[in-house]
Amino acid sequence: MTMNPSIHKTNDKQKMSRALIVGIDYYEHTSDLIGCVKDAENMARLLGEHEGGHNNFDCKVWKASDKKSAVSRVQFRKEIEELFKHPTDMALLYFAGHGHIKAAGGTIMASDSLDGSDGVTLDFILTLANNSEATNRVIILDSCYSGSAGYTSHNPKLAALAEGVTILAAATKDQYAWGDKNGGVFTNLVVDALSGGAADLLGNITVASLYAHLDKSLGDWDQRPVFKANVERFVPLRKVDPPISRIDLKKIGEYFDKAGDKFKLDPSYEPRDEARTPDMPRSNPDHVKIFKILQKFNRLNLLVPHPKSVPNMWTAAMKSKWCVLTPLGKHYHRLVKNKRL
Repeated sequence: MTMNPSIHKTNDKQKMSRALIVGIDYYEHTSDLIGCVKDAENMARLLGEHEGGHNNFDCKVWKASDKKSAVSRVQFRKEIEELFKHPTDMALLYFAGHGHIKAAGGTIMASDSLDGSDGVTLDFILTLANNSEATNRVIILDSCYSGSAGYTSHNPKLAALAEGVTILAAATKDQYAWGDKNGGVFTNLVVDALSGGAADLLGNITVASLYAHLDKSLGDWDQRPVFKANVERFVPLRKVDPPISRIDLKKIGEYFDKAGDKFKLDPSYEPRDEARTPDMPRSNPDHVKIFKILQKFNRLNLLVPHPKSVPNMWTAAMKSKWCVLTPLGKHYHRLVKNKRL
């Protein structure tokens, strides 16, 4: 049996994040799958680089699409051991393929697994992750019953994660993980999230924001993703171009001294002369520059016109009303004032 990994190397000597990405469509002794290889390719494409082309994870990708590229149980276990034995900043395991549940816990199946009971156990993976010297260890599983990952074998209701370990699973310990030729339902949502759907205003995407994206996208009648973590802080998995520059975002602390302040507007902030009467002040270039940033804040739900009866920022300016920070705006105001940005 042969294996044909593709390895995405990085030239950035400062890079200290590694990912093992496995997608298995081909199985010797059970039904084949479709879409898992595609899932692995999409995950490697996104995790390998930040938006803009900067290096991110150093990805090793195993894609089992046929007998020639089959992934054996022995080699699979060795690669997982290799992933977690190095003191990297982050070690990430992604798997898409068959999962199995048994009395002693869950497994994920390599190409030569007979019936799932001889798959790579989730206990084995968790033990490696818990004992790893990597600062952050992330396990992402798109397989049936993957929500059993993290539970101890002697207590199926007790999760035992060492500090720095995070698990994101496609379904609960009792559920199937659905997919088709276009990939898994779970991974397609993760791909959307990594593409920018789960980014904060600084462009950072973390495992927590991934789960929030999944949680909002899947209802109670769908497969339910599972999220378990024992971390002090969430490190970005990927960065995308932010919707606002850090320089402009920091101006929220300049325009609003206190989070509860109101910013007074007047027609001098509006560059257009539409509906401007002779008694109104003319457009002021300095005010217009400020107003453009305030409008960005408004589009990002950081502030709104005040009072609530004012329909938009143009009206607020032309009628000399105010704008105030939203709860999200107050959050970022607090970050700015506390020098957290």
